[in-house]
Amino acid sequence: MSQVADQPTARYTWGGDEFLFVEIAESMSLAANFTANAMAAMLTDQAIDGVTDICPANASLLVRFDPDVVPPDRLEAYVRQTEVDVSRLNEQTLETRIIEIPVWYDDPFTRETGSRFRKGHQQPEGTDLDFAAEENGLTSPQEFIRRHHESPWLVSMVGFVAGLPFMFQIVPQGDQLEVPKYLSPRTDTPPLTVGHGGCFACIYSVRGAGGYQMFGIAAAPIFDPAQRLADFSDFMIFFRPGDIVKFRPIDETEYRAIQADVEAGTFTYRQTPITFDLQKALADPAEHNREIMEKLNGL
Repeated sequence: MSQVADQPTARYTWGGDEFLFVEIAESMSLAANFTANAMAAMLTDQAIDGVTDICPANASLLVRFDPDVVPPDRLEAYVRQTEVDVSRLNEQTLETRIIEIPVWYDDPFTRETGSRFRKGHQQPEGTDLDFAAEENGLTSPQEFIRRHHESPWLVSMVGFVAGLPFMFQIVPQGDQLEVPKYLSPRTDTPPLTVGHGGCFACIYSVRGAGGYQMFGIAAAPIFDPAQRLADFSDFMIFFRPGDIVKFRPIDETEYRAIQADVEAGTFTYRQTPITFDLQKALADPAEHNREIMEKLNGL
């Protein structure tokens, strides 16, 4: 994974009259995503008149603006200066939170769905977990599941459908789990499916089409339009870019218990504030991961 560049290298392009697109890198990395999130945070703090939305993504940033309030050339100058400021940060840290996500791996819902769409899969026999283990040179689906939940994941962006998080594994690049998407997308995916495509994990916030491999199902909502649960009191979407996720495997009994808590309106996610340090994560990911996960375990 590359370091944040000393000098700005992003590519700036325009989308019609209202959008400025900043491509920080052609491929995702912890460094590129840190730059996107740090620029978004700085621009938000500046509260530039005429800027109506700032959306960080995996390795880019999209800024929506009103050209009648802030001229394009002036906006570009603001954003370019922000890129310079981020590249000169002495401490590349992000104040965020680590969240525990209970997951029922190898559940019957995703297994049944997967069985209905094997014709569009690289491996018509077996399951998505079987395929993922084989693709990563692992001895069994259980080993893949262990690798999946033992390290934390960075929420690199939120989107595609409402509240869906894309997550990037915080491990050395050679240790990342990678699995190709379905050859032909499904027309159905259970809500809260934990999926994987390329190097990204995700949680499908709602039922719908999808092409990521399916490994399990999360036990609690991540999108709550009615805002019934306490974790959604401020916003109907739970995840934010920069969140750190720790998956925790559960069995059917615990899954049913969490579902009952959700129905009763009493469920809350285990989470705690942390400081994500880019340089520590790049230099010694094992130690960095141990430190941040200890804070969650101490709750």
